[in-house]
Amino acid sequence: MPSFDITSEFNPQEVLNAVDQMNREIVNRYDFKDTKTSVDFSNEIITLRSSTEERLKAADQVLKEKFVKRNVSIKFLTNFTDEETPSESKRIYTLKSGIDKENSKNIVKDLKEFSKKLQSSIQNESIRVNSKKRDELQEAIIFLKSKNYNVYLNYGNFRD
Repeated sequence: MPSFDITSEFNPQEVLNAVDQMNREIVNRYDFKDTKTSVDFSNEIITLRSSTEERLKAADQVLKEKFVKRNVSIKFLTNFTDEETPSESKRIYTLKSGIDKENSKNIVKDLKEFSKKLQSSIQNESIRVNSKKRDELQEAIIFLKSKNYNVYLNYGNFRD
């Protein structure tokens, strides 16, 4: 029986490349001179630091541009916290892989409404979709791509 898996994972190497490109741009741009703006990436956490909130927002925009250029979804940048001290502003992004329970239930519900012939099951942080025909699975992928969920979806492990 043909099946595929729906996951939400980012490529850590591409994220590292985007952060490195951002660092290079911050060093070279005139508007970031003497603002102590920096970015760090370690253990799925991206930390932006700057002396002013305005430069922090500009650095955030540069980070999003670099993510787009590296084909990494900016939906991974939705989970963040801001910290502000008198001397610096800081934004901490926590990158999360996997689909949470609420989104998984919504996706499974939408798939059942889309086609009664599809069988879908939640497996930890991924969803497995089964069907008797490969064409139905391809139509399901097209359907899910047309929907706008607040997580990035990867489609893989396609088996006949």
